[in-house]
Amino acid sequence: MLTDTWYLFGKYMRISIRMPLWSLFALIQPLLWLFIFGSLFKYFASLPGFPADSYVDYFLPGVLIMTVLFGSSWAGVSLLREINAGTVDKMLVSPVSRTAIVLSRVLHSAVQVVVQAIIVLIAAWLMGASTSLNPLNISLAMLVVLLLGIAFASLSNGLAIMLQREEPLVIMGNLMTLPLMFFSSAMVPQQFMPEWIATIAVVNPIEYAVSAVRAILTSNIDWSAFSTGFIVTLLFAIGTLYWAVSAFKTLRD
Repeated sequence: MLTDTWYLFGKYMRISIRMPLWSLFALIQPLLWLFIFGSLFKYFASLPGFPADSYVDYFLPGVLIMTVLFGSSWAGVSLLREINAGTVDKMLVSPVSRTAIVLSRVLHSAVQVVVQAIIVLIAAWLMGASTSLNPLNISLAMLVVLLLGIAFASLSNGLAIMLQREEPLVIMGNLMTLPLMFFSSAMVPQQFMPEWIATIAVVNPIEYAVSAVRAILTSNIDWSAFSTGFIVTLLFAIGTLYWAVSAFKTLRD
């Protein structure tokens, strides 16, 4: 299974390297949000009780997580197209591991969003963000990004397998992006939220991922917030990946 996963992962990575524009297109919206909202809401930082000296510093972790959502929530579209084209059926008559077919695609999508998140991080530094430059802190933040990328790529692939149609998959992808972002502290601190949104944020996995990245990219690391966010994101990734692999095996068995 591991050998098959590595081989298929390498195949998808080579395709992405040969067509880099597709990966760059996914960066446009997060970069626009970083620039526009960073400028539009910059005076939020002067409000009493705001937890950062700069709105860009506060918003950056949210943009990194947004990059994951826009990069991974559509991962199932390519799987669905391969299923409809008969490519997956041809793979199933070979001795390739069934788990590897899903796992390789999920890992490919997750690694892509990590690369995109690093580019967004560099762009934020150029805009004057003063987040931590410690390689360990950045690596831990990217680990959270990787896990969340695995989770949402798994959700997208699992939905593609179950729905078998592109239109409802696109609708579900939209439901997994902006609503989840707005029901978290990605853009606004919890103390500034209406009570009902703050309540929803408690059960929103995006909230924990954002909190973990925000806690580790500061000079004064909040290890408690990071640990909680990391564990929740890890469990979310494991659960969704298991569901996606199980859905594929059930469908094709």
